[in-house]
Amino acid sequence: MAHPNTTLRVLITGAAGRIGQTLRDGLADRYALLRLADIAPQDEAGRGEEVVVCDVADMAAVERAVAGIDVIVHLAAVPDEDAWDKLLPANISGTYNVFEAARRAGVRRVIFASSNHAVGFHRRARPLDEHDVPRPDSRYGVTKVFGEAVGRLYADKHAMQVASLRIGSFQERPRDRRQLMTWISPGDMVRLVGCAIEAPDYHYITLYGVSANTRATWWTHAADLIGYRPEDDAEAWADDLMSEMPAEHPVAVQFHGGPTCVVEFDGEPGRID
Repeated sequence: MAHPNTTLRVLITGAAGRIGQTLRDGLADRYALLRLADIAPQDEAGRGEEVVVCDVADMAAVERAVAGIDVIVHLAAVPDEDAWDKLLPANISGTYNVFEAARRAGVRRVIFASSNHAVGFHRRARPLDEHDVPRPDSRYGVTKVFGEAVGRLYADKHAMQVASLRIGSFQERPRDRRQLMTWISPGDMVRLVGCAIEAPDYHYITLYGVSANTRATWWTHAADLIGYRPEDDAEAWADDLMSEMPAEHPVAVQFHGGPTCVVEFDGEPGRID
């Protein structure tokens, strides 16, 4: 990351979640203000922090949360596959509300927590970069494609600076064979988001949120633009995972989205190019 910017006022939505709490700790004391918004309980505010209650499905609450902010890190969402009526309020309405409230308030930069599941039905035999078209593997993935599209609209139409982070497998350590490719460590997550917050001006960029994994199959040229240099590698756990974990599901192993592709799957893998 660059040097701390003690003039920036940064809002994190979904700050009570696993990634949110990691960023709260890792970005402490870097900015003039770290405003932490969630509907779930949070620890009391520390130095340089504000803790606010905000349901991103409530536009008025979002407008209050973004007031006076320079950069938004938008994490708030249902974080996994679910029924559409569960995903709709936070992942669709909430994401729109954040971008629109940011526009109204003159926020210059929004960092959107997208997901690898926005492109999960691309075949794993071919590495991906930021130019690959969306190919969601789930309803959840569809909501992340929506968020990327909204971000692109607000960048093009309203001159907002937007970074969509296609986050891989955020864990303390990789848990299965697929995560040898897709893992992002807590430390690298802090580095990635910090770079996206602090980088010089950009327009719209897509970045894969992964560590420096030996087996990585996702590549992002924009990482150089913002100075993201991951430091961790899932390969440290490769021997244990390859020997102890069962082989992947025969559908999951074919696609970048892995086990999420299998949920409710009744298609024909051979017809998926």
